[in-house]
Amino acid sequence: MTPICSAKGCRAESSWVLAWNNPKLHTPDRRKTWTACDSHRTSLAEFLQARGFLRETEPVSQVDPAGDTAGNAAGNASAADR
Repeated sequence: MTPICSAKGCRAESSWVLAWNNPKLHTPDRRKTWTACDSHRTSLAEFLQARGFLRETEPVSQVDPAGDTAGNAAGNASAADR
């Protein structure tokens, strides 16, 4: 399955995985994921980084979908919904 960008209203194929967690809600090793197309990578990363949530950004090709524990490797929900 091709991951779709997590930016609200975007249906583009994702090139990036942004791993994040909210330290007030998640254990330090927990990772949630948003996926981003090239156009939305910066804006989604800035949104997460401003809140202190962004942990890693990696190309989709380097992420093992079977290892995703956040349930959003396919970008099923928009960033505004989280």
